[in-house]
Amino acid sequence: MSGQQQTRGNNLDPWFPSYAERTSGLSASEVRALFAVASRPEVVSLAGGMPNVSALPENLIRSAFDRVMTTNGPTALQYGSGQGVPALRENILRVMGEEGISASVDDVVTTTGSQQAIDLVAKLFLDPGDVVLAEAPSYVGAIGVFRSYQARTVHVGTDDEGLVPEALRAAIAAERAAGSAIKFLYTVPTFHNPAGVTLSAARRPEILDICQSAGILIVEDNPYGLLYFGAPPPPPLRTLDAAGVVYLGSFSKTLAPGFRVGWAVAPHAIREKLVLAAESAILSPSSFAQLIVSEYLDTADWRSQIGTFRNSYRERRDAMIGALAEHLPELSWTVPDGGFYVWVGLPPGLDSKQMLPRAVTELVAYTPGTAFFADGTGRNFMRLSFCHPTPESIRVGIRRLATVVGGELDLLDTFSGTGPLASRRPRRRVDSPPPDLD
Repeated sequence: MSGQQQTRGNNLDPWFPSYAERTSGLSASEVRALFAVASRPEVVSLAGGMPNVSALPENLIRSAFDRVMTTNGPTALQYGSGQGVPALRENILRVMGEEGISASVDDVVTTTGSQQAIDLVAKLFLDPGDVVLAEAPSYVGAIGVFRSYQARTVHVGTDDEGLVPEALRAAIAAERAAGSAIKFLYTVPTFHNPAGVTLSAARRPEILDICQSAGILIVEDNPYGLLYFGAPPPPPLRTLDAAGVVYLGSFSKTLAPGFRVGWAVAPHAIREKLVLAAESAILSPSSFAQLIVSEYLDTADWRSQIGTFRNSYRERRDAMIGALAEHLPELSWTVPDGGFYVWVGLPPGLDSKQMLPRAVTELVAYTPGTAFFADGTGRNFMRLSFCHPTPESIRVGIRRLATVVGGELDLLDTFSGTGPLASRRPRRRVDSPPPDLD
C-alpha cells in the first residue's frame, strides 16, 4: 500500500490522520449524552442542570426585546466590541455588587456564557501536560475543556465545608515534586456543581493564602452565588483578592441560558489577553443578546425575579431531600443551601454508570458520578438535579429511582453470598425531613 493510501483514514472518517493531536482529548459529555433520553416526556430527568425558565414571566423579556429593537435595532444587529457592550458591563458591576464584588467596567469581559470564559482561560494558560487543580468532584464542562487542551486535571479532596486546605497543600507538593507545571486552581466554591457544598467562610482566606504562597492563579466559577435558600453564602474569593483571582459569572442561572451571556473579571494583564483570545475565536459576543439582557437589568425588578427563582429552587430542593429520606434512606446525600444539585452516595457495590440503563428503563435519569472525575472514578456517586422538574415530578422520579436501587441491591444480595446487604448499608449523613429555611 502506498504512503498516500495509508493516510486516507478509515471507513468511519477518511480525515482521521489529518486531525491535530489535541482532538484526542475531545469526548462526549455524559451530561449532554443524557439530554436526548431525558427530553422524552415520559422520563423524569434529574440529570441536566436546566434552569426553571418557566418561572420567568415572558413579558419581561418580550418588553426588553421590543424596546431594544425600537430604540437600538441597528446596533443590536451589528458586530460589537470584543470586550462586550459597555452598558451591559456596567450592569454586570451592579449584579456582582450584590455579592460584594467591586470592580471597574474595564475589568469585565463579556463572553458567550461562562463556558466560553473557561475555554478562554484554558487557551491562555494551558500547554500540553500542564496541571489544573480542581475539586473532587468537579464541573464536567470544565474537565472537558482542560482535557481538550491536553492538560491534566488533578482532583483535590472536599468535604461538607468544600475544598480541604490540607488536601490542596498535599496536591501542590506532590505535583511540584513530580516536576509538573500547575497553572491554576479551578473552583466552584459556592453551591458547588455537582456536590452542592459551599466553601466555608473560614476556609476561603486559607485557600487564597495557599495559592498565593505557591504562586497559583485561582479561577473562581460562580454561576449560583445569588441562588441561596436561606442566609447569603460567604463572599466570593474575588472580594478577598483581586490580583490572584479570575472571576467567572453567568446569566444562564439567574435569567435564562438561551441568551448565552456570561463574563469574566480578571487582573489587567490577563483581561487584555482574554479580549484578544475572544476576538480571535468569535470576533465579538452577540450584541443582540447583550443589549436585551442589559435592557432587562435596566428596567425589570431583577432582584425580585432572582428571589422568585430562589423560592422555586428551594421548594424543589426540599421535595428532593424529603423524597430521598422517605424512599432511599440507605443512601447518603448533601443538602445544598442553594444552587441546583444534590450529590448522592450509593451503598458499596453499586455502580451509578452501569445502573443508568436500568434507570432509563424505569423512566428516570440522573448523571453518573464518573462524569465529574477526570480519571473516570466516582462510580459510587450520582448527581441529582432538582432545578427543572416540578416538585411532584421530583417525587415521582425519586420513587422510580428507589425501584432501580432496590433492584440492584437485591441482585447484589443474591449473588454476593454475604448475607443481607441491608445490614451493611451506610448510615445517612443528614437529618430528615429537610430543615425549615423560611
